Amino acid sequence: MTNERSHGVQPTDVEDLVASADTGARTPSGFPGKLLVSLAALWSLFQLWIASPLPYMLGFGVFNSAEARSIHLTFAVFLGFMAFPAFKRSPRDRIPVADWVLAFAAAFCAAYLFLFYSQLATRPGNPTTYDVVVAVIGLLTLLEATRRALGPPLMIVALVFIVYSLAGPWMPGVLAHRGVSLDALANHQWLTSQGVFGIALGVSTSFVFLFVLFGSLLDKAGAGNYFIKVAFSLLGHYRGGPAKAAVVASGMTGLISGSSIANTVTTGTFTIPMMKRVGFSSEKAGAVEVASSVNGQIMPPVMGAAAFLMVEYIGISYVEVIKHAFLPAVISYIALIYIVHLEALKAGMEGLQSSNPPRPLIRKIIGFLTGLVLLMALSFGVYYGLGWLKPLLGDAAGWVISAGLVVVYVALLKLGSRFPELELDKADSPIIKLPQTRPTVLSGLHYILPVVVLVWCLMVERLSPGLSAFWATVFMIFIILTQRPLLGAFRGEHRLRSNIQRGLLEFWEGLVAGARNMIGIGIATATAGIIVGAVAQTGVGLVLADLVEMLSMGNLMLMLLLTAVLSLILGMGLPTTANYIVVSALLAPVIVTLGQQNGLIVPLIAVHLFVFYFGIMADVTPPVGLASFAAAAVSGGDPIRTGFQAFYYSLRTAALPFLFIFNTDLLLIDVDFAHGVLIFIVATVAMLIFAAGTQGWLVVRSRWYESLLLLLVAFTLFRPGFWMDMIHDPYEAIPASALAETMGSVEEDSNLRMRILGEDEIGNEREFYLLVPIPEGETGQDRLDNLGLMLMEDGDRTIVDMVTYGSLAADLGFAFDQEILEIQAPVDRWAKEWMWLPALLVFALVVGLQSRRRRHDRAGAPAGQQPA
Repeated sequence: MTNERSHGVQPTDVEDLVASADTGARTPSGFPGKLLVSLAALWSLFQLWIASPLPYMLGFGVFNSAEARSIHLTFAVFLGFMAFPAFKRSPRDRIPVADWVLAFAAAFCAAYLFLFYSQLATRPGNPTTYDVVVAVIGLLTLLEATRRALGPPLMIVALVFIVYSLAGPWMPGVLAHRGVSLDALANHQWLTSQGVFGIALGVSTSFVFLFVLFGSLLDKAGAGNYFIKVAFSLLGHYRGGPAKAAVVASGMTGLISGSSIANTVTTGTFTIPMMKRVGFSSEKAGAVEVASSVNGQIMPPVMGAAAFLMVEYIGISYVEVIKHAFLPAVISYIALIYIVHLEALKAGMEGLQSSNPPRPLIRKIIGFLTGLVLLMALSFGVYYGLGWLKPLLGDAAGWVISAGLVVVYVALLKLGSRFPELELDKADSPIIKLPQTRPTVLSGLHYILPVVVLVWCLMVERLSPGLSAFWATVFMIFIILTQRPLLGAFRGEHRLRSNIQRGLLEFWEGLVAGARNMIGIGIATATAGIIVGAVAQTGVGLVLADLVEMLSMGNLMLMLLLTAVLSLILGMGLPTTANYIVVSALLAPVIVTLGQQNGLIVPLIAVHLFVFYFGIMADVTPPVGLASFAAAAVSGGDPIRTGFQAFYYSLRTAALPFLFIFNTDLLLIDVDFAHGVLIFIVATVAMLIFAAGTQGWLVVRSRWYESLLLLLVAFTLFRPGFWMDMIHDPYEAIPASALAETMGSVEEDSNLRMRILGEDEIGNEREFYLLVPIPEGETGQDRLDNLGLMLMEDGDRTIVDMVTYGSLAADLGFAFDQEILEIQAPVDRWAKEWMWLPALLVFALVVGLQSRRRRHDRAGAPAGQQPA
């Protein structure tokens, strides 16, 4: 394996790349080094404290959200100046005096809200000269910390918005505004919750840190290595098996790693050499790892910081975000495994030698089904058993459930102790045989328990994301401290002291790693707050809406393409979280408004997921995709070619957002369980067909027209309504004057579409569509009253005369003096899903053509040269 990497980048360079991108490249010695790791650990402990119920139980150490955000940013900027050198030539082993000065200045300015909170509360909107000076220094030091931790792009974008705020009157044309004074800017950006200390930093403080810390502790305990070994033991022996294992391992590691670069290197150092062993080129091996690692950020239940921001920006629960994001993420991963399989078929690759004893296929199927049934029965028993126990036990339920969880954990450790500990493999060690599946899986089942606790708290108990992550992290800390001593005791080892020390060391390293991974995220969310604050203060969002509408010529598809391109361009320099904040703040409302004007009601969650997906794609996209550079450093391949190959593999991820904007069934919006299962099956088949179309291989190598047919079939399965709408319009137009009669004639669970003439926020006339659910009521007029809408007939015009405050009509966007131009009522027609049948017939035709060609090729091939 060493000769494979002789021309590549050394492992130390890979570590430097991850450090410079995520944790900070500086590792000072002596007192500064100890201070750096101690402050990092202290930050983690502080975040655990404010997330726990202890401050309220003990009556001290209670911080409000503004104070907590201030302390959070104080840690982030101080550690940022300590851990990230100013320039490439700056020293890595010591901290220069200038950096100490900047660190203390930035920390004081960030802590200003906490230190002088009561005084600032007495003068809202009326800052003193001292306040303004502190705010200006704070903004400048934050921008410098951003440049160090995240590179110049985010700093430049934030600086542009600050200059735009101040220089409004001198801006050209539509960009001009009345301008903002320095005092007003300082107050808005630094002394209120509208700018730096806004929602984004609040989400970083309340939710993101705990999830990152949870992932770091899980990784330090050995879960990352366990996931990789399990994936290889299960899949490594199949055709192109190491690549399939890389996809699964990266998906599982993505649950505990918020960084696509760290994910690439963590799993890639093991998976990339294994892929090269079975025949993948350096570039393709790196690209598979990049595509799977980057997709780790879209996998629920932990989807990176952006998922928590969606909760705040859209105003829905985290469970809802997970539900909507689940289907696209799963089918994207399944398709990547299939792409890898097609690559292996094209190259005639084989898998690695399995260590498992041979078993007939029927026994494998029975074993799999038995395990699945047992797992379902266990889940059923736990869910309903706890549902019965909790009312019975009352206040003691929490203690009893915790004791039961500890018993299960100890039992799983006892089971795992029968097998040897999983060793960390070195990237250059030659691995000829794969680990056996059964002992590998059983040796680390206890690592799954904290993830189960997290998912249970989120999905079943419906706790907040922060509290769910807190309880999962507490259980993870218990595991990391006790697993080594207990395993040693079960194995009869007499090393209790060293095992306890090892557990404490892993706990300490997890605290430090979690905090160092958060430095960049904390700074990024604060700096993105500058941009969000400037948009709110200057009204540039409305200007941008007009500009984008002009560029897209009112075409929604062109608008989506512009948004995707902007996300990719910004993503080349901005981390995923900052990119999502900026683009969603600027363009998400514009897409929704433009959709309304085009007659397409786009749910806000669909738009935010659209932006999120393309922000993640930027980690892949050449020429800057950092994950591709990290993978190339491991594989020894060319980073640009690796990036292009990874982008090619990720086309399915780029296609999905366009599909779910136009077919929200893919996000499981307003879909019942049975329909959801059907959509999952059909969408998975559609994504596999799309992968086959883009890879040019199904049964054998596809001809160009076969690839086009496969893409057409995939499109039809994903969006059958496109063709059905051409055959039969889904709505019939009804005069606005007949609204009450129409309300009475349609079913309660259906919707009416209404074309409205009204005004936008600044008084310009605009036409748009509203989707109006039918409320309860005996008659049409009753339903109209329950909707909260009173109408007035003015000749042949129907005018909104009054909208009841707090009613459904008010929530939908109805307002006084709007004119209802047209009502569109749903008509009885064939279900759009009937279009799946002709699509599947075309697919069967392509399979038939390729199968016949394969039989012909096999018949003509000499013995011993049969195609794979």
